[in-house]
Amino acid sequence: MIETLAISNYRSILKLVLPLGRLNVITGANGSGKSNLYRAIRLLAETANDGVVSALAREGGLTSTFWAGPEELSRRMYSGEVQVEGTPRSKPKRMRMGFGSSSFGYSISLGLPDATEPSSFGFDPHIKHEAIWAGMLRRPSTMLLERDHSVVKVRKDSEWEIAAKDIQNFDSVFSQLADTSTTPEVFWLREQMRGWRFYDHFRTDRDSPVRQPQIGTRTPVLRHDGSDLAAAIQTIFEVGDRRTLESVIAEAFDGASVTVTSNEDGRFTVLFRQYGLLRPLTAAELSDGTLRFLLLTAALLTPRPPSMMVLNEPETSLHPDVVPALAKLILNAAESSQVWVVTHSAKLIAALKKKKDCNLLELEKKLGSTQLKGKTEFDGPAWKWAD
Repeated sequence: MIETLAISNYRSILKLVLPLGRLNVITGANGSGKSNLYRAIRLLAETANDGVVSALAREGGLTSTFWAGPEELSRRMYSGEVQVEGTPRSKPKRMRMGFGSSSFGYSISLGLPDATEPSSFGFDPHIKHEAIWAGMLRRPSTMLLERDHSVVKVRKDSEWEIAAKDIQNFDSVFSQLADTSTTPEVFWLREQMRGWRFYDHFRTDRDSPVRQPQIGTRTPVLRHDGSDLAAAIQTIFEVGDRRTLESVIAEAFDGASVTVTSNEDGRFTVLFRQYGLLRPLTAAELSDGTLRFLLLTAALLTPRPPSMMVLNEPETSLHPDVVPALAKLILNAAESSQVWVVTHSAKLIAALKKKKDCNLLELEKKLGSTQLKGKTEFDGPAWKWAD
């Protein structure tokens, strides 16, 4: 489980170090930086899929994602004693992301290409530094791997060895050195991060594939777009927690039930049965809110729980009356996975806070910088960047 997350110099986040728990609820006013925090977590996950450079390109490039304020915000600036003013930069401009856990920690630093490296891809971010260490806190004695530009060294029996001398500046160590025999920590971290799941956008419009019959195959993990909903529900019926699925649907929709049927072509269809109707409704006939609740149910009751699951505004399109049932699903998922919920819903927050160890993180902006409410960048868990 990740116990500390650190982000620096990304959009509205100048410096943010968050303490994490099993269930983390992220909230705050509009514009406080919730979406930026969510996007930063997704970027961090992309490093394990060797996609962080292309992901930043889709965001408009590294220059557009850098923090737009001064290099440093001092305590006197926060207190109002002095004005917020820019000064000449004293350090290279870097965007940094990292986390610490009881097993391993990881950090990555990205910057713009050096002027001495002419290329048509001059705005592509370069990976300047990566580090992996044992445990939550990085210390010289816990370091296992360090990458400085194109050179990677690993610790072997208390001695440092060069593992690579010419790694490309757009390649992460996860794509080049994940070997179970020589660098097991890299392989283990990569597989853990690749298993993180993000659910932030389910298409429920009229032409959504969720509303159409789909070829059915065993689906222990719902796709990020939910297009295999029927197969995912049928998989839960056969090898998952069918009882919870049925009870939650009945609670949310006044005794309703869900079944899955298949035709001669092997295409699966969701059928929604509700008291008072003479026939079941297909997915094509369901409201956006009902269909979205079924998608969240299939995602949260996965028979193959991930190490971490992140939900971005799951209450969207849902009626407040079904929020308690959604909260039960989230609390159930938090028993086997680390769960993040980014939400505006006061009702959902109140329901999740009933869990004793719920970690509520309320964000706000101070001088344009995203911070935990009531704190500044100088507060929070211990963290020091490896570079």
